[in-house]
Amino acid sequence: MSNHLPSKIISLLRDEFRFEKEPYFETSGKTALIVVDMQNDFLPGGALEVAGGNEIIPVINELQNDFGLIVFTQDWHPADHLSFFTAHHGKEAFEKITLNGLSQVLWPEHCIQGSDGAALSRAIDSSKASLILRKGTQREIDSYSAFYDNGRRNSTGLAGYLLEKSVSKVVVCGLAADYCVHFTAMDALHLGFQAEIRLNATRAIDPADFDKKIMEFESAGGRLV
Repeated sequence: MSNHLPSKIISLLRDEFRFEKEPYFETSGKTALIVVDMQNDFLPGGALEVAGGNEIIPVINELQNDFGLIVFTQDWHPADHLSFFTAHHGKEAFEKITLNGLSQVLWPEHCIQGSDGAALSRAIDSSKASLILRKGTQREIDSYSAFYDNGRRNSTGLAGYLLEKSVSKVVVCGLAADYCVHFTAMDALHLGFQAEIRLNATRAIDPADFDKKIMEFESAGGRLV
């Protein structure tokens, strides 16, 4: 973890939280709910709709009552983002290419900064959110995870925020299960947090692919509820 944080922050964590002198991620730490990408473009009628995505909105609204710390995320792409198939001549939506050394699905244009499609659904209650985090802002690289871009080259700062709030466990829900929910939960485990995915509060683009990713998540120590 310390490789991803500036030395001054590490010094403060060591002095104030005894970070790395004693196990920091204790079961007595706080639990945060991460609500991933509940945006219009991922809901029915949106540019990249996830089937049944609207069904989880009341579930997530109710779920928030159980948490004191809630983080929302938003995909927030520039209009010329290189994950869009329209940025690559002759390519079609959902083709796979190699982009800057990483495998990349080419998506329909979605969640463009400032657009109605990028806005959180009006049906989702975001009033309890202590942080709304935007990701996927760099043109050259996609960012499924709420913690990093897809190459783990740049951090969003979420890990540091959760550390400061004494969080030891995250519960992840939202859209889409097989991409942004999965990668957020996997990066949480990578960083040392306990991680849980709420299956009744997420939907997948490709349910068969999500079944495979569930096995990967559980093998890494994650929990499904």
